[in-house]
Amino acid sequence: MKKSLSTFDVMGLGFMTFAFFLGAGNIIFPPLAGFLAGENMTSAMLGFLTTAVGLPLAGLVAAALAGGGLPVMGRFLPPVIITLMGSAIFIIIGPAFAAPRTGLVAYEMGVKPFLENPGQAALTLYTLVFFGVALLLSLSQGRLLEAVGKLLTPLLLILLVALAIAVFVNPQGTQPAVTEAYMAKPFVKGFIEGYNTMDTFASLLFAMLILDVLRKKGVTETRAQSRYLMVAALIAAAGLGFVYISLFVLGGTSQGVVMEASNGGEIISAYVLSLFGEPGLLILSAIVTLACLTTAVGLVSSCADYFHNLTGKGSYKSWVVLIAAACMLVANVGLNTLISVSIPILVALYPVAIALVVATFLRPLMRAPVFAFRLIMGVAFVFGLLDGMQAAGLDMSMLNFLPLSGVGMAWALPTGIAALVGLIAGARTAPATA
Repeated sequence: MKKSLSTFDVMGLGFMTFAFFLGAGNIIFPPLAGFLAGENMTSAMLGFLTTAVGLPLAGLVAAALAGGGLPVMGRFLPPVIITLMGSAIFIIIGPAFAAPRTGLVAYEMGVKPFLENPGQAALTLYTLVFFGVALLLSLSQGRLLEAVGKLLTPLLLILLVALAIAVFVNPQGTQPAVTEAYMAKPFVKGFIEGYNTMDTFASLLFAMLILDVLRKKGVTETRAQSRYLMVAALIAAAGLGFVYISLFVLGGTSQGVVMEASNGGEIISAYVLSLFGEPGLLILSAIVTLACLTTAVGLVSSCADYFHNLTGKGSYKSWVVLIAAACMLVANVGLNTLISVSIPILVALYPVAIALVVATFLRPLMRAPVFAFRLIMGVAFVFGLLDGMQAAGLDMSMLNFLPLSGVGMAWALPTGIAALVGLIAGARTAPATA
């Protein structure tokens, strides 16, 4: 007998997926991009939506078509490469960058505005409490997922809708002037900014978690799993798109509310204070804390499950404790430092994730998938690494002959050529492969 999910369960699955994607980067980057893009906000927003909504959606759909997450999508690559890639992604979205950033943004926007003299001691205390709560919620995956998908996320969405309505109905400022960074190629700049959400990485990993939830609910038929995963992806994409557009408009109508800003958190705090006064800051605190906490829980539990299964050592709970403790320690470097360190690494590795998603969609056209996958992924890795070195401040003028090399996308053309060569050469040199 085939197991089917009720409409309520499907919506819960979609809200759970939305909750895991919606976090620190999703909140702080769109307002700043909207503020800096000025009259080019629409183009920048479309670029951002491409990487921050389109690519994660494509990642989940690709996982559904392939019948699994990263291990299944990368089955044509050497096993050691998939292990290294998976480990790198989990470290990046786990204790190295994304998970600690959730605690930092929650502190910067949810607590710091209420402190008279915030210092390192306050940050340390807050991150200890924040990741302590994340640890407790992560210890039981089953109850965690039910709570996140059916309780916390609807509340979070209500709070975000309230803010969005206020932004559209009663904008508090005017459109800022476009800055130099968004003057020449605003779409491409927005595209690169979307890397900061790290959601394409997350899609390759959350797909496995969602499929595991479906199996625990009795959905074992592959087509049914793929169908439910696609529906969850569409719900999450719709929610993320709504949030990003609202926050872009917020940033794009904030001239006068703020004169300058170094991060989106400052813009949102000033905007909410202008809209709602002190009570508004309490609403903002609730929004940010819920968004960041749900994401932190998803990241900690996913990382713990991955490394527990990979190493075969230690229990799931011991890995949760270890990862949560690492997140707390890393978070104490501060938000600006963490973001600046993460940018070159994201620029270097994001093309690899994009290449894997593209290769998965192209798989039905491949006659020699082993050759094609390795060529596409290899080229994306090499040129992505060069882009990352340039983002780190190294002189990479040798890449100037490539289109978009100056904006961190030198990888795009070579990877596209590699995909074409992989399809053509594979079709001519190898018989069809199942």
